[in-house]
Amino acid sequence: MDMTVADARVLIAGGSSGMGLALAQRCLADGAHVVIVGRNQERLNRAGKHLGVSSRLEAIVADVTRESDVAGLFARVGELDHIVCTAADIRGAYELLPALDLDAARRAVESKVFGPLLLAKHGVGRLAPSGSITLTSGIAAYRPLPRGTVVAAVNAALEGLVRALAVELAPQRVNAVSPGWVDTPIWAFVAGDRKDEMFDTMARRLPVGRVGRAADIAEAITFLMNSTFTTGTVLHVEGGHRLI
Repeated sequence: MDMTVADARVLIAGGSSGMGLALAQRCLADGAHVVIVGRNQERLNRAGKHLGVSSRLEAIVADVTRESDVAGLFARVGELDHIVCTAADIRGAYELLPALDLDAARRAVESKVFGPLLLAKHGVGRLAPSGSITLTSGIAAYRPLPRGTVVAAVNAALEGLVRALAVELAPQRVNAVSPGWVDTPIWAFVAGDRKDEMFDTMARRLPVGRVGRAADIAEAITFLMNSTFTTGTVLHVEGGHRLI
């Protein structure tokens, strides 16, 4: 199997930061045409500067939880080989139940479940028959933290969605990567100023001796995009977290 996405057209929802940005960088380096999608023009501009000027890069503002935005997105981008979603909005969702704000819980569900569902609904008609959809769940579905009820639930729901879509959309492939603790901006909402302390503690516990990097997840997503005999699968990239 040729582990490259050269000349492929890849759309990355959540591509303006973290794992999505790392994937965009890798895909561009491999020769792919990349469309990064995000809700915020300023963050997309920063991502564009980070990635560098390229005729193979396009940035589009769209909110994947809004069906009109998603329909317009796919009307604009044309044919694709791969669709990836790393977007997540968990602001305020990490709370103990007495303090949980239902609007924050809804945002988490919309970003992690409805967003991917809409991307599949409107994107499948633009996707090559040999193409793929890759989503991101997470270790919270298996090792939830206190305050992590909502995030555990939405990640588990997303994995069910992956299996169902793999059956319905065949022969197009649908998979998920389930990251462990990865050093990305989302941790500002999870741990705040305790992030470094929590990462150091976890690194000592993990069999691999470190927390993840965004590039680790980009590598795993690239594998799934290119593995034409893999569908309906959750690829765990968590440094052995489920073993401890």
